[in-house]
Order: sequence, then structure tokens, then C-alpha cells
Amino acid sequence: MNILLTHGYFLEEDEKEKLIMKPYVPLGILYISAWLSRNGFENEVFDSTFSSFEKLKTKLTEKRPEILGIYVNLMTKLNVLRIMEFIRNTPALSHTRIVLGGPEVKNHVANFMNHGADIIVLGEGEESMAEIAAAFSKSADPDLSGIAGIAWKNKSGETIMNEPRQLLKEVDALPFPDRSKIDLHLYLDAWKKHHGQSTISVSTMRGCPYTCKWCSRAVYGLSYRRRSPELVADEMEHIREKYKPDMIWFVDDVFTISHKWLREFADEIEKRKLELPYEIITRADRMNEEVIDLLVKSGCRRVWIGAESGSQKIIDAMDRRVDVKQVSDMIRLSQQKGIQAGTFIMLGYPGETQKDIRETIRHLVSSDPDLYTITVAYPIKGTPLYEEVESRFIQQPDWAKSTDRDIDFERSFPRKYYDYAVRWVYNEVAFSKSRKNGHWMKMPIHKLKSLAARGGMFLSKMM
Repeated sequence: MNILLTHGYFLEEDEKEKLIMKPYVPLGILYISAWLSRNGFENEVFDSTFSSFEKLKTKLTEKRPEILGIYVNLMTKLNVLRIMEFIRNTPALSHTRIVLGGPEVKNHVANFMNHGADIIVLGEGEESMAEIAAAFSKSADPDLSGIAGIAWKNKSGETIMNEPRQLLKEVDALPFPDRSKIDLHLYLDAWKKHHGQSTISVSTMRGCPYTCKWCSRAVYGLSYRRRSPELVADEMEHIREKYKPDMIWFVDDVFTISHKWLREFADEIEKRKLELPYEIITRADRMNEEVIDLLVKSGCRRVWIGAESGSQKIIDAMDRRVDVKQVSDMIRLSQQKGIQAGTFIMLGYPGETQKDIRETIRHLVSSDPDLYTITVAYPIKGTPLYEEVESRFIQQPDWAKSTDRDIDFERSFPRKYYDYAVRWVYNEVAFSKSRKNGHWMKMPIHKLKSLAARGGMFLSKMM
């Protein structure tokens, strides 16, 4: 069985990400790879991140895989369509069966099928991919009707949706993602060169039990399943011995969701004297002084605490179920305990007014996070936000030439307004930081940029 896995993300083609330069290892396909290997199916991973579309085409024509598994998310969708088009127009690859998985496929099954996919894995992919490989190892044209959690085309060309697959109950059954299948040092070197510290990503949990309206739960659903602290520590020890990174980046949505798990994890780290700094994402309502002390004890050096807005009205509209004051309190308390604190901000959410944006500025100035990021809200298909604004779409480009990021909808103000609003927020916060830190020469520059952004907001609103 000739199996190739890839993900279709080419860093060299992404100008914005080249500036940020924080490439993340494709953990999803490395978990799939490890699971296939455990079940006796040899496989190869083509890591496209530091490669190119041309090199992938060469790999495909040389290897001529029987099964090509591709992970698809919002960022890689258009490249995946390019890859499928190449395969379908290459006679030497006419036997290749294209299997898609990942968060982007569940709500676009018909479109992906119409553009060349043979099988779509819905939800978690490990068990489904192993069963698909087993079916094709016995027949070039197997009956796939008994494989749960997939969509596929029968001999008549009809798309068949099989019954859903149950989520893995025991995630401790998962092998470590097979990082040996890629050149991990390319990631380590990129992080070290651009950010001063090399980083490796690790997952300790699957799913999220919270209901934020803009967040997609297409793969793991509304669930919470956690690997044991012992197994996580085992993986960290393996990573430290083999790759010697400066930090671990835990990719979990809410790292401190279980305080019991965190206590056991901190104890395990202390018992093993496993000194390996790490970074996490979490929620303010799952933090307190004890939690922060446990994070410090176990090596946490940076925590990202989701806020999304400084306006409680907008936070409630998002169904975030968190108090903006608590976010500020946890940012400050983390900093007091020696942990660097970051936060996330989203502008342009339905119903947001200029007053709400001003409250966001006050929140950032008051809580004074070490780091923060800003995005402009966009609706991802399958989320409550998408359903809420679908009737108000202004622009929905051709599916095959766009992503959900390109969808615009009627907001309080025109879309361009929020681009200026992002600049307003950044410069008002920078002005405040400059004043606080005594950087007097920078203050007038940020204030002028802030005023210019306000002017842009006013003009875009008038137009």
C-alpha cells in the first residue's frame, strides 16, 4: 500500500506569514502517520511548509501514491484544490485516491467532491484512515459503506454519507505524532532565528466544551478528552532528549480547563525534574492564583488569555461566557507571578459600535498585556456566527477561488472601517505604553497615526 500524506501549506507563498515567521508542525497528519504505522501501513509524509508546489508535483509523479491523504483547513483550502486539479489532469496519477480531512471539509463535502476528492474523512481521522487503507489493500475498488465517519463516491458517482464515527474515548491510546517523518529542525531553526527561541508544538487534549459562536468544532466536536499527565510528560522528555527545543507550545484550546489535571501535571513535571519552559492558551474563568502558581511550578513562561473584546456586551454576544474584568485581573496576576501574558482581540463582530471599540482600547490599556493580536471577524461555515449573519452576506465570492475569510456581511460599519479601527487600537495602545515607559519621542508619532486612523474610520463610514 503506497500512502502519501501532506497538507498543502507553502510558507514561501504566504507573505504575511513570512513576516510573522511562526511555522507550526502539521501535528494532525503526524498523528495519522503514527496511527497508520501502528496498524501496519507504511506511509510517507510530504511536509509542504518549507517546500513548494512544484516539488510536491514532482513527488507525486515519482511516488504515484495509491492513497493521497491531505489535511485541509482555511489557510490551505485553495492550495488543496490546486493539488487535486493537478492530480486529476495527470494521467500517471489516475489511480490515486484522494482522501481529504481536517476542519475545512465537513461543511463543504459536495464542493470538495465536485473538485476531485474521492473520500472525505469527517471528524477525527486516525481510525477512518486505517480502515480506508485496509480496504484498499484488499481491493482497488473496495466497498466503503462499512467505514464510519466518511463521505465517498459509489460506482454511479453518487456521494454517500456513512454513519458518523464515534470520537476516541481514550486519547491515551494515541501514539505520539511521528515527528521523524519531517525535518523538524527547519521549524526549530526558523523560530530560533526570528524569535530567539526554538519551539515544538504538543497537544494534550482534544475538543473544547465551550460554545463561542465564531469557533469551528468541525473535527473534535463539543467535547473534552485529555491525555494523562504521565503520557504528556513522557512526550516532553522524548522531545527534550531528541530535539532539545527551548520551549514547548501547547496547542490546546483551554490548557487549564481541569485544575485536577493541572495539579497532577505540575507534580509529574516536578517529580521528573523536567525543566522545559512552555506556552499555553486558556480562559480567564479557568484561572485563579492557585492555577497560576501551578503554571509557574510546571514551567509555563507565557499564557494567552482569550478576551476577544473589551466590551462585555460583545463578549456576551459571542457567547464567550467570561467577564472582561476577570480577563484583566488574570493578565495582571500572571505578570505579577512572572508569566508573560498575551491576549486576543476581535473587531467587527455583529453589533459592535465605536463605543465598544473604545472599551476595547481601555481594556488593553488597563490590563496592559505583554502581547496581543487583533483580527477582524469573519464567519466560518458551520459555526453559529455563520448562521447568524448568512442572510446579511454582502459578498460571497466563488467558492473555488476564495475562503470564508473573504465573506463580508452587513456590520455596524463598512468592512474598510475595521481596517482603520485596527490601526486606531494599535496606536492608542502604543501611545499609552510609550507614555508609561517614558518613550516621549514615540508618543506624537503614535498619536498622529491614531488620528489618521480615526479619519479613515470617519471617511469609510461616510462613504
